Amino acid sequence: MIEAQTLAPEAIFGQIAEHQHEQVVFCHDHETGLKAIIGIHNTVLGPALGGTRMWHYASDMEALNDVLRLSRGMTYKAAISGLNLGGGKAVIIGEAKTLKTEALLRKFGRFVKNLNGKYITAEDVNMTTKDMEYIRMETQHVAGLPESMGGSGDPSPVTAYGTYMGMKAAAKRAFGSESLAGKRIGVQGVGHVGTYLLEHLKKESAQLIVTDYYEDRALDAANRFGAQAVGLEDIYDQDLDIYSPCALGATLNDDTIPRLKCQVVAGCANNQLKTENIHGPELVRRGIVYAPDFLINAGGLINVYSEVVGTSRQGALTQTEKIYDFTLQVLAKAEEEGTHPQAAAIKQAKERIASVGKVKSTY
Repeated sequence: MIEAQTLAPEAIFGQIAEHQHEQVVFCHDHETGLKAIIGIHNTVLGPALGGTRMWHYASDMEALNDVLRLSRGMTYKAAISGLNLGGGKAVIIGEAKTLKTEALLRKFGRFVKNLNGKYITAEDVNMTTKDMEYIRMETQHVAGLPESMGGSGDPSPVTAYGTYMGMKAAAKRAFGSESLAGKRIGVQGVGHVGTYLLEHLKKESAQLIVTDYYEDRALDAANRFGAQAVGLEDIYDQDLDIYSPCALGATLNDDTIPRLKCQVVAGCANNQLKTENIHGPELVRRGIVYAPDFLINAGGLINVYSEVVGTSRQGALTQTEKIYDFTLQVLAKAEEEGTHPQAAAIKQAKERIASVGKVKSTY
């Protein structure tokens, strides 16, 4: 269990102000051991929808920083995908394998309920559709429910499909062809989404290198897909055509970028750039094509949005296919404007939020 810490108010509000969040909710329950943070970044386009992840953060401030960055990314993800949603995210602090219980999840659901629909939760890292069932027992403001309950099911396959589409678009930009056949692709993180992505890459006869925080999971994926398993830190030193970060964020930083031997970075992890205005330009300087994370991993959000508005799974897949064209457009726009792809994608997302904000300027 993470020890309680004193969080300086000026540090908390400084981070909130930096990312321009509307609301941050700290949730605590002694009986169940729940420690959670809900971040609501922007609701101009609609209610904030974003998954809940459970992770053993090194500190409470690390958890706060994560939820702020993740919820901000959800705002841009919804906006650039043309969805009428705002951006939100939640983190539950603790080791999922030992601390996650029905009681803890249902207590978290009570906190979500108290937000009266301003935040809709869904599945994320270390959470399952079964966990969403427990949360749904306490609040209707949850998506990603099993299809047997009328939900859209696990969003992971659609997230992976969108990432695959974005990767192919980035390959088209870098290599002149969208084909991934024979390409050496390193996938960092083989959880739900990473595994589904590997299925697409295997079908296209890519050469696969995998790694994961949990070594046994990497070895299982290697056996299943005929891939080479390497250490968590060793992935950055591989001779690759494409590096695909599919685990936690900030893996593109001062230490790792100089070690990369690839021409494309395209993965499903959120917040891959540790510092956007430093590491985005650095990838451009090194001639590496970067597919913006919140653009190409939007498939999962598109899928759960279909559940919220009552459209079909096929409709969600059709919308997700458009990520290919959106990625090509953003990459071309970034080059045209002399900026990096992440900045170009954020600009496009902000323009839609500002435009729709004018529509809502009267009651």
